[in-house]
Amino acid sequence: MFSGDPVIEVKNVVKSFKTVQAIRGIDLRIFQGQFVALLGPNGAGKTTLVEMIEGIQKPDQGEIFILGKKWRGNEDELRNVIGLSLQETRFIDKLTVRETVKLFASFFELGNARVEEIIYVVGLEEKRKSYVVNLSGGQRQRLALGVALLNDPKILLLDEPTTGLDPNARREIWAILQGLKERSQTSLILTTHYMEEAEKLCEHIVIIDNGLILKEGTLKELVGAMNQDQSEDGHTMKVNNLDDLFSVLTGRHLHE
Repeated sequence: MFSGDPVIEVKNVVKSFKTVQAIRGIDLRIFQGQFVALLGPNGAGKTTLVEMIEGIQKPDQGEIFILGKKWRGNEDELRNVIGLSLQETRFIDKLTVRETVKLFASFFELGNARVEEIIYVVGLEEKRKSYVVNLSGGQRQRLALGVALLNDPKILLLDEPTTGLDPNARREIWAILQGLKERSQTSLILTTHYMEEAEKLCEHIVIIDNGLILKEGTLKELVGAMNQDQSEDGHTMKVNNLDDLFSVLTGRHLHE
């Protein structure tokens, strides 16, 4: 389905912090328009890997290429093609929604038209004059996603964007991302603990634990391969979904 040169290429990357080896030799390729779920228990190495991809951390060994370029010497160019939204993004409470979006738009020298477009995309038209302090958790996350989308990024990195949100607010975020997928060629890396979220949004699943990629592929491919392996090994447990798969591979469940 996806071909051509990868927009993100991770080659044999290793990263340690004192005595902890967070990433132990990872290879990963992500292509234009591909939505990828990066799954793993707490401490698996997800955040470290994403921080290296976004240029915050540097690998101890191996190489990372963004659009065929290394971070070193290309920082300004690459930051302009990446959008980032964290689990909890802090804004200035006494700015309105429109003022907040306009502030971040100024960093990219974008005008009022793009500000209004983004407010519409994330469904905050009726809240444009509301102060950030008065927004709900779901509205704040939609604002954070809007800021991440301002520069029309080629790569979007979302770190547990719906953690703590109620089901309705979570689905509002999903709808924004599904709309993005339909109308653009943005590539997405999503870290999440929600099985349904990964299944709903991402066609490619990467399961990581102890700094290594255990399995990657489409959900159908992974479930089929695991059931075949289980059958050949004499196990009777049938893997039906992503949570089953995750549990068999890591001994834990996605929500733990």
